[in-house]
Amino acid sequence: MGLETIPFATLDKYHIEERRHASAILTMDYPSEMQDIIDCLNQFELLRSEIAVGGGGKTKIAKRFDTFLAGRGWREKNVKVTRKVDDVATESETHKIDFFKGRVAIEVEWNNKDPFFSRDLNLFRLLHELGVISVGTIITRMDELQVIFDGLPDVWDEKWKRLTKIGDKYGPSTTHWSKLIPSVDRGGAGTCPLMLIGITAKCYRDDFTPEQKNRQVQETIEKLRNAGVAPEKLRSFMDKWELGGV
Repeated sequence: MGLETIPFATLDKYHIEERRHASAILTMDYPSEMQDIIDCLNQFELLRSEIAVGGGGKTKIAKRFDTFLAGRGWREKNVKVTRKVDDVATESETHKIDFFKGRVAIEVEWNNKDPFFSRDLNLFRLLHELGVISVGTIITRMDELQVIFDGLPDVWDEKWKRLTKIGDKYGPSTTHWSKLIPSVDRGGAGTCPLMLIGITAKCYRDDFTPEQKNRQVQETIEKLRNAGVAPEKLRSFMDKWELGGV
């Protein structure tokens, strides 16, 4: 029993791999948690309107995973690990799992710094060795999405008063599939079974209406002119929106 237990519609939208029979363990021992994961993936869309949104904290994209899983009873879990020598506590550590239900852990790494993968895998290893979890799951983005990001028109950065490329927010040192797999293959999770899920371009939807696109263009053009941007840069921006001319 392998990934064939996952519906074709889900496999068509996501790149999914497993390690140490994670899919079979979920299907046989944790069917409710497995169904939650499948339903979460099936309802998710990667919206253009949310890709361009910046700011600190979690993005709207990550928060939509949070909202769905929380609605299914998944909760953040803090695990305190105490080390003892001769029955004397010498060290105490608290580890946080973003989503926990049954004995299944999920971490969503949409656009964090890539060292987060090593942290997640090491946490899965530790908690599996301690008997806290049976399966660790990581959801991240596939490399192919960078083509979409790079192809979107630049957006106005109000803080720096300049145009910024959307693709620059999703750089090579952030969490994506090509950063995850080497950490997995180096044995970062130890013997913990893993479900690895990559968000592909098939999840993407351009949800901008013509009216929204026009409004954004006009607002950005006004900001560019007010900032005294050179005509050639203004023309380049308009050409990318297929408007032509100044």
